Amino acid sequence: MARTYKALALLLTYPNPELQEAAPYALGEIIQENLLSPALTKALARLVSTLTDGDIYDLQERYTDLFDRTRSLSLNLYEHVHGESRDRGEAMVALLELYRTKGLDLTANELPDFLPVFLEFLSILPNAEAASLLGEATHVLDAMGERLKKRDSAYRAVFGALASLASQKADPAVLAALLSEPDEDPDDLDALDKAWAETAVTFGPSDVGCPKAGALVEAMQAEPGRTPRRPRVSAAQGV
Repeated sequence: MARTYKALALLLTYPNPELQEAAPYALGEIIQENLLSPALTKALARLVSTLTDGDIYDLQERYTDLFDRTRSLSLNLYEHVHGESRDRGEAMVALLELYRTKGLDLTANELPDFLPVFLEFLSILPNAEAASLLGEATHVLDAMGERLKKRDSAYRAVFGALASLASQKADPAVLAALLSEPDEDPDDLDALDKAWAETAVTFGPSDVGCPKAGALVEAMQAEPGRTPRRPRVSAAQGV
């Protein structure tokens, strides 16, 4: 079990004063476990510095623009494969069934494919199993990392770390297909409306590349020092 996953999950949560206080401790966990290269750890340290030293309102606005208002950067992983189709709802049910086989009852408000939730789940699994599950989502995660790199976002470091932890590399064809999709400007409202209205693009079988797990465990929520994330409000929650 690797607490590095939990630390990375924390760094991807909505910025608030509690996160600013907890971020250095998350970095400490990553350094102590030593699962990442020095270059990746240094990049994560820059992200932590940004989170701890930045103006909280600027950090919140930037986070919202990136992850809430830009569909191609959505932290809900199934959205990249199933969009708003019925298949996504069926995939959610399958996730919940998987959690039950692990003895987990999910009571969180977040959708089960929310990336920080997925990473927290990985943190309680054996390392090999966690790396295998993460590997099933690498094409989505790598595409997000490339888009964040184009934006010169410090959050790119988290996705670089995930790529190094995964048991397999992204399929080049699937990754190219994802990167060929429009990368929206959150301030271009007409383009966003058009993108959200389009039918979801899928790649191969309906479950290709989707993680098998990823939900917030109630016990994790109750842990001291956990930074809660504010509820997401989106059409996706109606699935």
